[in-house]
Amino acid sequence: MAVQTIDINADAGESFGRWVLGSDSDVLPWVTTVNIACGFHAGDPANMRKSVQLARELGVNVGAHPGYPDLWGFGRRAMALSDQSVLDYIAYQTGALLGIANAEGVPMTHMKPHGSLYGHIARSPELALALSRELQNIQLGLALLTSPFAGGKAVRAAGLPVIFDAPADLDFEEDGTHVIEPIPQAKDPDKVADRAVQLAAGKVTSVTGVIIDMPTESICVHGDRPNAPAVAKAVHNRLIAEGYVISSAFTR
Repeated sequence: MAVQTIDINADAGESFGRWVLGSDSDVLPWVTTVNIACGFHAGDPANMRKSVQLARELGVNVGAHPGYPDLWGFGRRAMALSDQSVLDYIAYQTGALLGIANAEGVPMTHMKPHGSLYGHIARSPELALALSRELQNIQLGLALLTSPFAGGKAVRAAGLPVIFDAPADLDFEEDGTHVIEPIPQAKDPDKVADRAVQLAAGKVTSVTGVIIDMPTESICVHGDRPNAPAVAKAVHNRLIAEGYVISSAFTR
């Protein structure tokens, strides 16, 4: 019987200047992959470097987490941008983190869009393909971490590197889209862990009670949730208790 493996990813580096958000040092020990904010929706150069250093210390894989230029809205507001502008914004932010990661001797494995930008790319096969090709020009083998929707499926069909992602701490509509919280609230860690186990098996229960397919290779827990460390710990421990090996999807 094949060993079941699953990746856990979390966002990090979302503090900005003197404004502190999240507790990366308490969340990252429970995950295998980290997505580091690059300054447009959150983060700044100093916090980017601190996050890369922490990931190196903990042996966690590092990726860029670019968003819309929307500090006030934390990247969760939709923006009317051309596909080329989206590619330019992502290349700018990904390149910035790549420079810091290289300076720290840390390989960068992936890029995961943030917030509304994530949803935009997940729904657009054309944009997802163009983005994945752009990522290969930035660094060969750089993977896209995204939902198993039209965009991600198009990237996989094209043979480009992609890992399918789903959040354990968000609700799902019947069509598989996430129910976004403008301001994340604390959630019951055990209930989030229940959903993580379901996602690891490739399914999820929607807000209407319908069980839908959700092929998942990396389970997300959001670092800006007030009780994010407790949620990440519960997800990690429950998956192990269910017989999963927690292993980065980018190093198998």
